[in-house]
Amino acid sequence: MENNKSTLKRLRLLPGLFRKQDVEKLTPHSAVFLSRALRKGLIHRLNRGNYVNSFLYGSPRVEEAACFLRPPAYVTCEWALHFHGISLQSPVVCTVATLNSAVGRERRIEYQGVSIEFSKISQALFFGFTFMDRFYMATPEKALLDALHLRKRLPTPDELELEGIREDALREMAGKFPRTVSIKIAALLEAHRRP
Repeated sequence: MENNKSTLKRLRLLPGLFRKQDVEKLTPHSAVFLSRALRKGLIHRLNRGNYVNSFLYGSPRVEEAACFLRPPAYVTCEWALHFHGISLQSPVVCTVATLNSAVGRERRIEYQGVSIEFSKISQALFFGFTFMDRFYMATPEKALLDALHLRKRLPTPDELELEGIREDALREMAGKFPRTVSIKIAALLEAHRRP
């Protein structure tokens, strides 16, 4: 019974998402604490060294977990386009742009039925996102540009709802990307204007 009280007491000191290093500050036996809490279902492991304090806080949103795993980071591409209502298709991959070098398909993480995929982006292109309820999300304009830059194409361009896109902001941001991105954005806007 004493171990349960001690575990719960320490859990209350941990945030909803935490790292092994956070536990090491609370107890000299972090591996034992994590093992017991995992076995009892009080926490869940996201990946090596990263955990969810699910007993006290439940499961955080996919976007929050994604940005927590590879900071600094923001959610972009198809996931952000769907979030903003630009794309009506529900994505199964949450793309996260990060300055961190731990990226690629082999670094994907499965969380709540979604694949979280990390893409490294240059410091010069690390802009165009806003803070939303404990995570960073690309603006609709930046999500379009990131999709063209990282994927070399847009998801179903003929089905995109571009009415909410600020063309002036899109063109200004596009100027910071390689010229091929600006050319594709110009073609997309032209095609959207045609009746």
